Amino acid sequence: MAIPRDFINELVARTDIVDLIDPKVPLKKAGKNHSACCPFHSEKSPSFTVSRDKQFYHCFGCGAHGNVIDFVMEYDRLDFVDAIEELAGQLGLEVPREQGTGKPRDQELSRDLYQLMEEASNFFQNQLRQNTDKQKVLDYLDHRGLTKEVVEHFNIGFAPDGWDGLLSRYRQNQDSQDKLLTAGMVIENDSGKRYDRFRDRLMFPIRDRRGRVIGFGGRVLGDGTPKYLNSPETPIFHKGNELYGLYELKQRHRDPQRVLIVEGYMDVVALAQFDVDYAVASLGTSTTADQFQLLLRSAKEVICCYDGDKAGKEAAWRALETALPLLKPGNQVRFMFLPEGEDPDTLVRQIGKEQFEAQIDQAMALPEFLFENLAKTYANEDKSVLAKNAIKLIEKVQDTVLQSLLLEDLAHKLRMNGADELKRKFNFSAKAAEKPSQHKALKGRGTPLRLAIALLVQHPRLGEKLPEQPALKHIQMAGIDLLTLVLDLTRGQVISSAQLLEQFRGDNQFSTLKKLTQWDHQVADENLLQKLKETLVWLNNQYLEQRYQELSMKQNLTKEERLQLSKLISVIKNKA
Repeated sequence: MAIPRDFINELVARTDIVDLIDPKVPLKKAGKNHSACCPFHSEKSPSFTVSRDKQFYHCFGCGAHGNVIDFVMEYDRLDFVDAIEELAGQLGLEVPREQGTGKPRDQELSRDLYQLMEEASNFFQNQLRQNTDKQKVLDYLDHRGLTKEVVEHFNIGFAPDGWDGLLSRYRQNQDSQDKLLTAGMVIENDSGKRYDRFRDRLMFPIRDRRGRVIGFGGRVLGDGTPKYLNSPETPIFHKGNELYGLYELKQRHRDPQRVLIVEGYMDVVALAQFDVDYAVASLGTSTTADQFQLLLRSAKEVICCYDGDKAGKEAAWRALETALPLLKPGNQVRFMFLPEGEDPDTLVRQIGKEQFEAQIDQAMALPEFLFENLAKTYANEDKSVLAKNAIKLIEKVQDTVLQSLLLEDLAHKLRMNGADELKRKFNFSAKAAEKPSQHKALKGRGTPLRLAIALLVQHPRLGEKLPEQPALKHIQMAGIDLLTLVLDLTRGQVISSAQLLEQFRGDNQFSTLKKLTQWDHQVADENLLQKLKETLVWLNNQYLEQRYQELSMKQNLTKEERLQLSKLISVIKNKA
């Protein structure tokens, strides 16, 4: 991991969850906790609680729960690293990187580049209002039917027709000029002369998930070429990782039900003008795996919008191949193809929002597009060729429900007796089943092991003064390793539930432990420590029973083992 664990622990310890949430979601005191209507789903009466003692939040309506990092990730729709940087920034801390994963100098450069890009965006917006050529730009915007509100929402600006409109602002600052070059806003020719990359263009700032300007797209106003000019790859801008309009979409829809992915900036803006304000653009590239993951994290349904010609169908097929291994239960990907010669911008202006959305509703489901395209591609081949190529794709699917559906569909199309016959005939290789993990043993509501872990996760102070439990490490019981680890983490130190849970982020037990933080174990506060000790006694007795069984079944015991067996028999008799 790039960020040191100690720093994350400090960040969680120093950020009070009530102080973090209250400015965004006003909280009311409710006993020892705080409550509010949940920010993650619609409700009329409060079911969202925040515990200052545990440094944890939980919604009894939708099940959302976590610590300060989880809240920032969910509320602001940030990934883990961005959430850490956001929290660190609120405390005035710099985020360190472990050796070999990032240098302080790189972090300082990135901060400067973000600042310069924000200044550039402000410059372009001011030019749209103040430049002597502004009228031609305003006329263009009016011709495209874009209102002032939409222009302001997307912070659209104007790069004036000149070689140094932006560069001239930094004539006295060589360091800033160098960084503008690094940020891709300035070009240097072979003779060392520098000039603005964007000239006489409508400017679309590209923002990351935190709202920072990281690049630009510029559309020519006349007949010049290229029609669209994009920022190059820079230390802060990697076009395969970003989506134009995603930040703006999230400002209007915290939890969008669907996202429409299109090709161009103007498509996104024009659709928003017609209140189809859930579109994003892929920055002129084929939709990458990183972009698809962003989309699938943002909404349950993703609609890929392409031209209806051969190139559009090929682009859609590449998108399908990219999406297949990424789909999880509940995800939906569909494909919408436009009439020839149309793009979303022109089409929505012709037919309006209602009919445009009606076409979105008719978009092809992924299985339909998959098999239609395969049927056309292998129309002149034997059916076995189609089947083998289909299976290669279906084997990539991680979602077992979708995988089974695709196999059944394929078997039906091949007129076979179900998926089982298909698998046998074509040697289908299913994804290896997940190995049973220790957290499966925690599913029983009343098991002492589950109770012990829940008590420690909810009340880590219970473990502070407990003696070590060496016998537990020898019990043959799924989940026991997790308990011993939690005991070790809570022993001899003061730690909150939020800090304890953070130790397991990225671990396969993380979600299970999060659920245990909210499990109603029905143990009264005054009985917590006593109940924990009782469960530990029970578990130690399990070790004695197991060891007795092992030794009693073994032949040719050593002298030490015979002595141990004798002691075990004595202990077990005394307990009887």
